[in-house]
Amino acid sequence: MATSQLAVPTQFTATPRWMTITGWALSGIFALFMLGASVAPKLAGMPVADEIMAELGWPAGYVLPIGFAELTFTLLFLVPRTSLLGAILMTGLLGGAMATHIRAESPLFSHILFSLYLGAFMWGGLWLRDARIRTVLPFLRS
Repeated sequence: MATSQLAVPTQFTATPRWMTITGWALSGIFALFMLGASVAPKLAGMPVADEIMAELGWPAGYVLPIGFAELTFTLLFLVPRTSLLGAILMTGLLGGAMATHIRAESPLFSHILFSLYLGAFMWGGLWLRDARIRTVLPFLRS
């Protein structure tokens, strides 16, 4: 009986310095936005967070759990050993945010697609700074 296995290289080629710097810059921009514009208002109990959630149809009481989830996923994303897990979990959260904006009939380019923009920064930064991600998700095949 033959079994097929995914061959994963045991050693990865070194990531060029410019890719590492650019990747961490994109990851930093993503993290700063998440922490400053999304997590902080929710965890600080700012009224604007409750107002926005109410406008989007969320019942009271969900601001704090969503803020903690965003904080946890962002921190997981920033730690190299857990960055893939953080990116996967954050992708799910961003998908939920996009679905919420679609249901609320928010503007397309400024609200609905904003999760897509954030996800592009997040995954682009991870792809540039982590050779393991590039082996699984090759942009160009040689």
